[in-house]
Amino acid sequence: MGTIVSFHAHPDDESIASAGTLARAAAAGHRVVLVFGTRGELGEPVPGVLAPGEQLSMRRSAECYASAAAIGAKRVEFLGYTDSGMMGEPSNAAPFCFWQADVEHAARRLAVILDEEEPDVLTTYDDNGGYGHPDHIQVHRVGKRAAELSAVPVVAQHTINRDWMVRGMRGMAESGQLPEGWQGPNLEEPTFGKPEAEITHRVEAIDFVEQKRASMRAHASQMSPEHFLLAMPDPVFALGMGTEFYIVDPMPSPAAAPELFEELFTSLP
Repeated sequence: MGTIVSFHAHPDDESIASAGTLARAAAAGHRVVLVFGTRGELGEPVPGVLAPGEQLSMRRSAECYASAAAIGAKRVEFLGYTDSGMMGEPSNAAPFCFWQADVEHAARRLAVILDEEEPDVLTTYDDNGGYGHPDHIQVHRVGKRAAELSAVPVVAQHTINRDWMVRGMRGMAESGQLPEGWQGPNLEEPTFGKPEAEITHRVEAIDFVEQKRASMRAHASQMSPEHFLLAMPDPVFALGMGTEFYIVDPMPSPAAAPELFEELFTSLP
């Protein structure tokens, strides 16, 4: 049995980014651990979902445990920083937000968990955090340093394969598989994901898309049934969410590559 620690910025990020990878790892008998930099205090709740006086951070924390159960994770931890909000907002300057955290200090907090778990793989985000969110960028920076402190063998940076998604959505539109009027994200936005040439690995998780959907549904304060991801038709969801992409840099030597990594991650040609 190996161990994979998956580090994220906010509750629900794990469901969108790496839930398929984590569910596949858990199903194979590996230990899965979730770590969050914040409790997502600045998320926009679905109208009417919170009870009178209920704090969003408390609801989102609880949703993390429900998501963990859906994908088979055995431990959930929070580093204790507050949500920074979107890039350029005044909340970026709050003294205790994740964006303002000293990278070395935050990395030591994460390294305590890594030292306890001794993971084979740590998942983080790419250097732009997938789409430029400050807390996601901080996950990249803090995760990279924490992995150095704890000598984690593999750091896999989750990213979005922009070229692959564009090809797939165009193909489905041309073949009439997209329902009339369905609108997804702007996949051609240059800050969205990474070009395929920069991506090193994929994880095939199409057999675990139902666990991924369940993980998303667990975050009901953020994702109503009408959320564009949950509203995807089954073939579109399988296409867009059934394969997860990563950048592994540096690559471990063949002799040092953990079995968990070799089992789950496939090199792109």
